[in-house]
Amino acid sequence: MLMPKRVMRGRMKQMRGRMKGKESRGTTVSFGEYGLQALEPGWVTARQIEAARRSLVRFMKRRGKVWIRIFPDKPVTQKPAETRMGKGKGSVDHWVAVVRPGRMLFEISGLPQDAARDALRLAAHKLAIKTKFTARIEQVGGE
Repeated sequence: MLMPKRVMRGRMKQMRGRMKGKESRGTTVSFGEYGLQALEPGWVTARQIEAARRSLVRFMKRRGKVWIRIFPDKPVTQKPAETRMGKGKGSVDHWVAVVRPGRMLFEISGLPQDAARDALRLAAHKLAIKTKFTARIEQVGGE
């Protein structure tokens, strides 16, 4: 499961934050040929990322390559069940990646388009946000 190797000692537990606006970085297919792009904001947990990755790898059957373009670096805390209010913030329960609309989540290469579409559709079912299939747009001009 993905999570940071270590977090700075004395680091305060993070607040929930807000997910305003659209993503400005990581919005194009940069590494592979096809990608899965987020259409709405949300938190994608490390478990969801791993489940999507496994479904991709299983469908692709050792052909092609997968890139994961998001990383869960935000800690989410949880207090134990049936605990009274107060007594401070809970301990870290799991890690999430903050995703805003336009962010490329996964990229794959080495498959024909229809197979890539099926593979990314399977991965999209594992995520809690709406996504769309995108293909690489070749840049015109230059060399």
